[in-house]
Amino acid sequence: MQRLRAVGAVLTGVALLASVTACGGEDKASSDDPVVVKITIKDGKVDPSGDRVDVGTGQPIDLEVTADKPGELHVHSEPEQQLEYAAGETTLKIAIDRPGVVAVESHELDQIIVQLEVR
Repeated sequence: MQRLRAVGAVLTGVALLASVTACGGEDKASSDDPVVVKITIKDGKVDPSGDRVDVGTGQPIDLEVTADKPGELHVHSEPEQQLEYAAGETTLKIAIDRPGVVAVESHELDQIIVQLEVR
């Protein structure tokens, strides 16, 4: 009897894990909605500061930059991208086609702003 309960518990756990995994994968792959990352650069400081953001492979990403002066973001994807922004508000649209962790940083501030975890 105990053996049947143990087998039942294992099968229930496997079924639950499979349903959670399938559900999470579908959301990422089917989403055409952009992931919005709000970035503020003011007085030589940036927010966020190294946060990780989950995105799907090929999913649109909007980097909404609010800055007190113009500058450039570096996206360490394949190929690398340099994206200029103006003083005020700028929306930079990107997508990453390969899975992995892609850093977005400011070389001027020598700081990683966000890490895009592409799945």
